[in-house]
Amino acid sequence: MWLEFSALTDIGQLRANNEDAVMVDTEHGLALLADGMGGYNAGEVASALALATISSELADWLEHTAVGASVEDLQRAMETCVGNANRKIFDTANNDENCASMGTTLVMAVAHGPTLVIGHIGDSRAYRWRAGMLRQITRDHSLLQEQIDMGLLTPQEAARSPHASLITRALGVEDTVRLDLQQAPMEPGDIYLLCSDGLNEMVSDADIAAVLDSPEPLNRLTRRLIDMANAAGGHDNVSAALIRTSDMPKKS
Repeated sequence: MWLEFSALTDIGQLRANNEDAVMVDTEHGLALLADGMGGYNAGEVASALALATISSELADWLEHTAVGASVEDLQRAMETCVGNANRKIFDTANNDENCASMGTTLVMAVAHGPTLVIGHIGDSRAYRWRAGMLRQITRDHSLLQEQIDMGLLTPQEAARSPHASLITRALGVEDTVRLDLQQAPMEPGDIYLLCSDGLNEMVSDADIAAVLDSPEPLNRLTRRLIDMANAAGGHDNVSAALIRTSDMPKKS
């Protein structure tokens, strides 16, 4: 499977600083996105620390250990790297008063042969676009999602709720954290989207699907998604990472 990556982050229209962080590592088939939270500038410290720790440790594992490893081995490596990042953020928050109470969401995707392994904490999401249909892969760790699951709110009511930003799980808030993991079998032509809530709260699923249905270059699609969120109000930082799959190119 041939993978193409693109990533972009933007401060949005109302925020004074950008607490989102996003990166792709094309060499190791890895994409990471984090949406930080905390006091003044602490959110961006948490998101940057999460990505730096996880990307470095996971790239090292992929480079030296991944050959012959199973998907389950990869999932355990992801859990270990995320656990180490969680501890670093937690310790920093407790030892530096400027970083008190900071934390971050996380959504990540790692390619393993024909499978994309997706992990997430919080309400940053992963979607899959396939054959014109957009499907949300992750399930938010949020108060609203819990209320939907209990039948207290409909998805339509939740979309209008003022409590959209209340999450129930985050990286760095406690000394341990659980990473939810899923395996997504890839098919040629798929597009996988990782995004912060600054995108999905501003742009509807139907409009996201319409953008991903375009044959434009992947970097252009990422830019269009960011621009749409800003045009809709840009109430938050907005970040997106796209992964497009295709058949391996034939040698001439």
